[in-house]
Amino acid sequence: MNARLLLVHALSPLHAGTGQGVGVIDLPIAREKATGLPYLPGSSLKGVLRDTCEESTLRTQVFGPDTNNASEHAGSVQISDQRLLLLPIRCLSGTFAWVTSPYILRRLIRDAQGAGIDGLPSAIPSPAKNAGIVCEQACQITTNDQVVLEDLDLTSVRDHKADAWANWLGERIFPDDTEWQQMLKERFCVVHDDVLSFLLDTATEITARIKLLEDSKTVKKGGLWYEEALPTETVLSGLVVATPVKVDPPKVFTVISELIQKPLQLGGKATVGRGLCRLQMIGGE
Repeated sequence: MNARLLLVHALSPLHAGTGQGVGVIDLPIAREKATGLPYLPGSSLKGVLRDTCEESTLRTQVFGPDTNNASEHAGSVQISDQRLLLLPIRCLSGTFAWVTSPYILRRLIRDAQGAGIDGLPSAIPSPAKNAGIVCEQACQITTNDQVVLEDLDLTSVRDHKADAWANWLGERIFPDDTEWQQMLKERFCVVHDDVLSFLLDTATEITARIKLLEDSKTVKKGGLWYEEALPTETVLSGLVVATPVKVDPPKVFTVISELIQKPLQLGGKATVGRGLCRLQMIGGE
């Protein structure tokens, strides 16, 4: 399969919404039905990349014709949903922790294998429900042999498997910045899948928004609502697949690589600074 692995690092809160919600949160983020894991729809990312591509012929060849001519031919690139990889969680020590779980790491291995990427750590940490697995050295998120995430007190377990994953991820999320690679290693934590599910319900960013009446500057009727977003420093991952429809796969990946050289705005609420993201594409070495 002609594929690459894409990593999305949120530089500001990311609101990839589903429209109106039915619960307490009026504008929730998109979540997978079965797992509850947040994701950025691939269609949203593809649309942003398409708009960023300024050369009209190349844009049509790679991303497909405009809507009015969509039946002419398919695009040469397919972009999967970008799914949660690392979730920043407020921590008693070290400010915050980059948290993941065994299921997420297993899924990353599966995607990486699809993209032909070798060298991933083969051993996945297996924390108990009351524990958080952290790196053996340079860990900054432990206090008295505990990792306190939000209001969860977890036993701190140091494991070289966590070091291997933190090193691999850091080198690819921050390929040119050793300081950020070290920060990720200091704050990397693997928790049980059930613990992560709990944190996904309690640790996302909820913002109250209001709309004022212009004359009185009071809240307009129905003008109070709540928006959910993934916090700054969230990392997502997914696949970019090239199909030789109008251009060959190497050209497709070259175009995508050029388009992601600078941060892009993804998701909604751009006018209030949401969704500024860095993207890294790996594979094909």
